[in-house]
Amino acid sequence: MKALHTITWVLLVIGGLNWGLTAFHWNAVEKILGAWPNVVMVIYVLVGLSALYEIFNHKNTCKMCNPGMMNKPTM
Repeated sequence: MKALHTITWVLLVIGGLNWGLTAFHWNAVEKILGAWPNVVMVIYVLVGLSALYEIFNHKNTCKMCNPGMMNKPTM
């Protein structure tokens, strides 16, 4: 589950940075992958699914939101 959490976190960072760049009329995902519109769509879907995953699972995986996690051994 740690790998899935890490992947979703990375995708959310990419999505957040891309949203910030769109304020300056620059879409990083389309600039990098614009030649493959289907891949761009897949990236957007993955970012959206990552957001949903984190909405529903964040409290279970976040050490700040779940103080009991601080003392749990890591695997």
